[in-house]
This record gives sequence, structure tokens and C-alpha cells, in this order.
Amino acid sequence: MKHEEIVQAVKKVREIAAAHPKKFMQTFDLAVSLKELDMKKPESKVKLEVTLPHGKGKATRYGIIADGELAEKAKNAGMKIIIGRGDLQRLAKDKKEQRKAIKQVDIFLGQPDLMVEVGKTLGATLGPRDKMPKPINPKDDLKTVFARFDKIATARVKDQPIIQCAVGTEKMTDEHIVENAEKILTALKEKLPKGEAQIKAVYLKLTMSPAVKIGEAVKVGEVG
Repeated sequence: MKHEEIVQAVKKVREIAAAHPKKFMQTFDLAVSLKELDMKKPESKVKLEVTLPHGKGKATRYGIIADGELAEKAKNAGMKIIIGRGDLQRLAKDKKEQRKAIKQVDIFLGQPDLMVEVGKTLGATLGPRDKMPKPINPKDDLKTVFARFDKIATARVKDQPIIQCAVGTEKMTDEHIVENAEKILTALKEKLPKGEAQIKAVYLKLTMSPAVKIGEAVKVGEVG
């Protein structure tokens, strides 16, 4: 896929959005339709975790599962969702409270010595939502940790042979959106057994816009 084709797709998406402006900041989503994947095989559930060169263009909401000094550091850093060791068993029995916490968090961080217990108590809820905690060193500066994870985008193939990932927001420049998209596509090609040959089609869209197919004619359509 050529650089210029992605550039033209970004321009087309913006053109469509300009005709129907929204009152909120929309996200650019890259969707890739795949082929020759046996969805019954676990290895077909491709997962990506990519550091975007220009970040995601919006603030990341963090939560943490920690005790003691690390929990205190998180509180001082302004984190609102702080789950201690004593909270895990209680939350394990309260699905409603689990869902409430998850909705308020994009990325969970975790104290290493609590990870096994997190897996046993909350793994069934956090795992399918790609929100298992990222272990961090309790001695690390949280601002440095935030800066690192702010740029990480995650995506995975679930029930259908499609992978979708946010690559920025409307406020970002076209070139930054393009370079983020290229980073995702490069990582995906490296993950697929047959590389680019397994990519059927690539689309770009905003949160509330139709998808634009990246390619020769820059067509507007549905992902598939």
C-alpha cells in the first residue's frame, strides 16, 4: 500500500466529515479486512500492541491495581481508579462494580506481585476487553510511565477476520495520521503468517463517518 493512497484517504475522510460536522472530537480508525484466516484456530486471533510515532491524540484514562507506596503515588498523580489487594475479592463478586470501573479506564497498570491474584479474580472480565494490567516497576516515575503508554495502540482479531485500531484524532495533522496508520500496517504484516498477502482491504474512517477504502479509487463504503 502506497503512502500517497493513505494520504488521499485521510483527505477524503476529512472532506466527508466537513459536510456533517460533529460537536465532539472524532477519532480516526483504521480497519483492515483479512483473508485466509481460520477463525477456529487460536493463532488466527492476531493481537497488536504498537507504539505510535505520534501518539493517539487524546488523553489516556489510567487505573491501577496496587497497594502501599505505589497506590499512594497513583493517588498523588490524580488517578481515580485505584484498586488495592483488599478490593480484588470484593470486586470478583460484584460484576456491576467491575463493569463500572472498566468503563472509566483505558489502560490499567499493575503492581507486579498482584498480577497472579488479578488474573484469578478479574481476569475473566479484563482479559476479553484487552484491559489486563500492564506491570510496572513501583519505583518508576508515573509521569514517565504515562508518557510511554500514551503512545501505545492495541488491537486484535476477535470473531471476524477484521482488525481495527485508532490512529489519531481530527486535531492531528494528515501526515501524523498517515504515519501512525503505516506503523500499524507494518506491524500487522509482520504478525500475519503470509504477510501482506493476507490483507484483503484497508479502510479509514472517523467515529461517525462512513469508511473510505484505501486504494486506487478511494471509494466510500462499509468495512468487509
